[in-house]
Amino acid sequence: MNKKRVIGIGETVLDIIFKHDQPLRAVPGGSTFNSIVSLGRAGVTSAMVTEAGGDHVGDIICGFLSDNGVSTDYVCRHGQTKSHISLAFLNERNDAQYVFYKDHASAALDGIVPQIGHDDVVLFGSFFAINPAVRHVVGAMLEEARKVGAWLYYDVNFRKPHIADLPRVMQNIEQNMRLSDVVRGSAEDFGYLFNLNDGDAVYERVRQFCPTLILTDGSCPIRVYTPQGCQSFPVQPIETVSTVGAGDNFNAGYIYAVLQGADNQAQRIEMAQKWSQDVCRQIGNNISDELVEWLKAQK
Repeated sequence: MNKKRVIGIGETVLDIIFKHDQPLRAVPGGSTFNSIVSLGRAGVTSAMVTEAGGDHVGDIICGFLSDNGVSTDYVCRHGQTKSHISLAFLNERNDAQYVFYKDHASAALDGIVPQIGHDDVVLFGSFFAINPAVRHVVGAMLEEARKVGAWLYYDVNFRKPHIADLPRVMQNIEQNMRLSDVVRGSAEDFGYLFNLNDGDAVYERVRQFCPTLILTDGSCPIRVYTPQGCQSFPVQPIETVSTVGAGDNFNAGYIYAVLQGADNQAQRIEMAQKWSQDVCRQIGNNISDELVEWLKAQK
């Protein structure tokens, strides 16, 4: 695939990570944000389309993007609003439970947006990608990306608190799937969206819009559905320090493999797991310096 740049579309937050109810670390985050930062660290030309407040937290977020090689040209700063905060509480298995402090209705993308070309990859997802407050901008960008031949990767990442919003956002979700080359979601996501627990049944719904579905389910095998059938890949067991950012870096690793020319699902899923597991071994949302050095050595 002759793609040169990855454009992420999503929200930004400051993640404050807790263990035993005590803060361990504060790091900029957000689902697509985490993916884009890791890709930037790996040397991929990347840009983030998002919003942040005009406060000190917004300064931290923008500085973090720049420090990791990600363009901030398309970050909308709003001087009269506060940046979003997320509290991540790690349980005894180091899985995270989240509490969010943000106002989706006040979201706004009123700055410049990138001119998307056929050699771009567009990564998008979570509620930001379906939020009615910014849908006129996000939807137009995605339609243009599809029109010019960019490659689109949609991480559904739909959470339980938004179930009540489904009637007004389902059309946006379906449009996102229709415009995408790959849809990735967890069994939990599709349980909330479609009230379905069977992977084959989930794919029957998704394939009406997108031919390729990556379905993850915790420690259960990863399934990749295409019109040619379903491939299953075991999840390698590891001892985790934190699962914050695990799925986001799975997405980033998959995209990195595609950019490096991996032409089969086994190679792509292997790289996706490598990135995800690397993040799970540390407190943080992005791939480690050690993995970055390993990636450089492979080129």
